[in-house]
Amino acid sequence: MSQVNKHLALIKRSVLLVARAKLSTFKPNQWLLPLVIPLMVTGCGFKFRGDYLLAPELQTLYLSSVDKHGELTRLTRQHLTRNQVTLTETFTRQTPELRILKDELDRRTLSVFPNGQVAEYELIYTVKYQLRFANEEIQSFKFEINRDYQDDPDIALAKSRELSLMLREMRQEAADKILRNMATIQR
Repeated sequence: MSQVNKHLALIKRSVLLVARAKLSTFKPNQWLLPLVIPLMVTGCGFKFRGDYLLAPELQTLYLSSVDKHGELTRLTRQHLTRNQVTLTETFTRQTPELRILKDELDRRTLSVFPNGQVAEYELIYTVKYQLRFANEEIQSFKFEINRDYQDDPDIALAKSRELSLMLREMRQEAADKILRNMATIQR
């Protein structure tokens, strides 16, 4: 419902923009364009990322994790609250549970310098989690996010900063993917 209100507000703003302008001084293509583009965008089903329509059963949820203070758990909690999901503090059998089992980073060597030092890595971020509903079997999920990372020992400080930014981006993408997967669950 919030998506519909956003689209209607966008159309309303476009119409007000056209209404405020003096239509007699505009050429038809100058006033028609601000009106047609929002209609085309809303008509094709475009949605902004970040707002997911979760099933009503998932509007109240218990979030648990092996690493309660981990970055992925924190980001997932932020994504859930941003999408108006109520997170309970205690687990009950009636409340669905999202349990983050594992998030780990692995790396694989892709290339080496002539002196034998590693030149390029493939970073593999693996996430395993479960979703449990009352009186149902546990649904398990697993996915990987891959990135290539070029190492250079001559600029080690800059490369360590780049690596930490890349890891933060991968965790952000993982939290977003968890919500996208939850949005596909229809009961």
